[in-house]
Amino acid sequence: MRLKMYQVDAFASEVFKGNPAAICPLDAWLPDAVMQSIAMENNLAETAFFVPQDDDYHLRWFTPETEVDLCGHATLASAFIVFRFLKPDVSRVEFDTRSGRLTVSRDGDWLTLDFPSRPPEPATPCHGLLAALGGAPEAVFASRDYMVVYNTAAEVLALKPNMNGLMDLDRFAVIVTAPGGGDCDFVSRFFAPAHGVPEDPVTGSAHCTMVPYWAARLGKNELLARQVSRRGGELRCTLAGDRVRMSGKGVLYFAGEIEF
Repeated sequence: MRLKMYQVDAFASEVFKGNPAAICPLDAWLPDAVMQSIAMENNLAETAFFVPQDDDYHLRWFTPETEVDLCGHATLASAFIVFRFLKPDVSRVEFDTRSGRLTVSRDGDWLTLDFPSRPPEPATPCHGLLAALGGAPEAVFASRDYMVVYNTAAEVLALKPNMNGLMDLDRFAVIVTAPGGGDCDFVSRFFAPAHGVPEDPVTGSAHCTMVPYWAARLGKNELLARQVSRRGGELRCTLAGDRVRMSGKGVLYFAGEIEF
């Protein structure tokens, strides 16, 4: 079998930045085990698959280890492929997903995701979490993921987590975050080693949790976020009731075919 596949650097304006995602448009679903094997072979944080559904698409996301319930950068990358190759005349695409109906609109090179808000609540960290992260956090919250808050951006940048210590979390992953250092409202990093993603370069789904927290803490609904991974990425974020809007750009890295 031969399938078209693309790789897009999401939340980036140039290649080798942001978060790379592999995108496979399909006419019909492949068996789950095959899609998981393709994701494992790609060895990227996410591989996305979508099939036509009426005028829009049904979208699914896989890490090298598992299918996930929500992924921002691979949704942006999927929309980028739709706009670039499949429906160049439209400015809005909708995806049915495990997290409901997700919309991506475009304005020039900027793509805006409309995602569900996942506000965090104060939480007691599971055994070993804080020791594995290091540093001296000021608070711990949780939604789907743990969200560990530090005092400064420099502390977040300096963290060198023990990935083995993060393998047995009782949540999907862990976000670390702090106020921005003057050039943004907040910074973050994201770790999910148990799911094949030791550190994710730019994580849209994590901002569904961070944006409501920082909006309340900073008293503003328009926020500039920076994920300070090695590749790095920038997101323009808006809290709109129970929705989080995240805007970024995408860059095509390759277009080709896979054969199996």
